[in-house]
Amino acid sequence: MPTNPEAALKELGLDLPPPAKPVAAYIPSRRVGAILYVSGQIPILPACADQPAHLLHAGIVPSQVSVEQAQACARQCVLNALAVLKAEAGSLDRLKQVVRLGCFVACEPTFTDQPKVANAASELLARVFGAPGQHARAAVGAPSLPLNAPVEIEFMFELAE
Repeated sequence: MPTNPEAALKELGLDLPPPAKPVAAYIPSRRVGAILYVSGQIPILPACADQPAHLLHAGIVPSQVSVEQAQACARQCVLNALAVLKAEAGSLDRLKQVVRLGCFVACEPTFTDQPKVANAASELLARVFGAPGQHARAAVGAPSLPLNAPVEIEFMFELAE
C-alpha cells in the first residue's frame, strides 16, 4: 500500500475533482474540534470542455440504475468528499481516521442491497487510507434524493491536531 493517500489515489488511477459547490442552503463542511463533518455528497462529475457538471448516473436503484452503477456513484461520492476534506484540511495526510459514513440509496421499496452499494465507498476508503479508512456506517434506502441522484453519502472524519 502506498505511504500516503494521494499516492494511493494515483495508483488507483483516481483524481480528486474540485470541491462541488452546495446546491442548496448549506456549507460543504463544518469542523468541530478535530472532527470534520462533510455534507452529503452526490455523484456529481465536474464540468469539462464539452459538458457542464452532471450526475454520473441518475434515477432509482435497481430499476433505472443498476447496483454496479450505484456502486460507481458511491465511489464518486467518496472522491467528492475527499476533495472537500482536502480543501478544508489542506492535505489528505491530515486525516487521522474516517469515523462514520451515512449512505443513502434512492431505491424501490423492495430493494434491500443498500449495504452492497455502500460497500463500494467503504472499500475505496480502506484502499486509500488503510486501517484508518475503516469506519462505522449506516446504509439506508430512500424514495428519492436531491437532483435525482441514486446515492448520497455524508461523512465524518477525524483530523490530526
